[in-house]
Amino acid sequence: MERGELRVTPVLLEPGADTTGAANVAREANVAREYLTAIAAAGVPTMISNVETRLLLLQHGDRALPVTVDDGQIGGSYVCRPHSAYVLYARQELGIVDIGAARLPASALIALFDRILRAAQINRVVHLDNWMLSTNLHGDWHGDGLPQMRQLLIERFPRHLLAIRSLDEWSSPRLLQAVRDDGWTLIPSRQVWVVDDLGRDWLPRSEHGNDRRALRRSGLSVETLTHIGDADARRIADLYYLLYVGRYSALNPVFTPAYIQMTHRTHMITYRVARNAGGEIVAVAGMFERAGIMTPPVVGYDTVRPRSEALYRIACFMFMEAACDAGLRLHGSAGAAHFKKLRGATGVIEYSAFYLRHLSPPRRFVINAFAQILNRFLPPLMKKQGL
Repeated sequence: MERGELRVTPVLLEPGADTTGAANVAREANVAREYLTAIAAAGVPTMISNVETRLLLLQHGDRALPVTVDDGQIGGSYVCRPHSAYVLYARQELGIVDIGAARLPASALIALFDRILRAAQINRVVHLDNWMLSTNLHGDWHGDGLPQMRQLLIERFPRHLLAIRSLDEWSSPRLLQAVRDDGWTLIPSRQVWVVDDLGRDWLPRSEHGNDRRALRRSGLSVETLTHIGDADARRIADLYYLLYVGRYSALNPVFTPAYIQMTHRTHMITYRVARNAGGEIVAVAGMFERAGIMTPPVVGYDTVRPRSEALYRIACFMFMEAACDAGLRLHGSAGAAHFKKLRGATGVIEYSAFYLRHLSPPRRFVINAFAQILNRFLPPLMKKQGL
């Protein structure tokens, strides 16, 4: 517990609420406030087309954390709905990953999970510090004030689970320990790929040189955008969609051109692009940084172009180079395990934390049993399959 913490009471605010009477807020709190206010003003689906959620801001001292509230609907992106992460996404992965004879029992198990998680209303959930990105970075929030925040949310939403996504021993070890100490239930979600020191782990590797040469041979010009007009915003959103939705999954958050412009305007995401001789953007890397860690929530390229043009490699090179030059640690999110390992990344198991103790015994039992099963079997499978 931090000194003076007991004198600070967390409050829930609507995005855009007047906070002139609150304590002085840090820059990150202002970014969170501007981000949520812009999304709420436009309507969430206008910004992220496959997300329907209610937005709130939790103010605790000089910290402001985005909160999303869902009431049990099925479908939509996993960034707000655990059923999408653990059932719908798992079904899609089952069609991609080769697990041989285990496919049939795995399919039956997912069908069972579908039924019991629906019955347990796992999507009746309040997410804390949820930026609605594939990877939530928690910055310098190490769990200070968590018991008070948790109690406030339980009082406001007594029938909802509480959840915190994107916890791991590499990017958020103290927050991970804080949720354990506060009695939250951990459920593994993904294996993510991280680079602690790009100068040590990436620069000396042959793939770094190969990717740099691929960019030089391409004739593309790279720039960090200082203004994003309507045409560039549409192009960036299209390139992201081609990769993250077209190649990967429609359960990934679908960012619209309005979202691209808003996150640039609020300085939440920095965009680097590669343009061809005609000025058209053919690859993009959008970078989100908190407390010395960068992650690229927006990556895309023209998937119609020949693979020989190495546009995916160029897109990844753009954010890796930017992180290296800035001396940042890199959270490479999930997927493309072999590609990322060749560039110095190591795998870390990521968890979502759920607070269940205020729920009815049947709901608690189902979700705790689900957690026990996944904690026993999923991490070894993730490590073996690179999930």
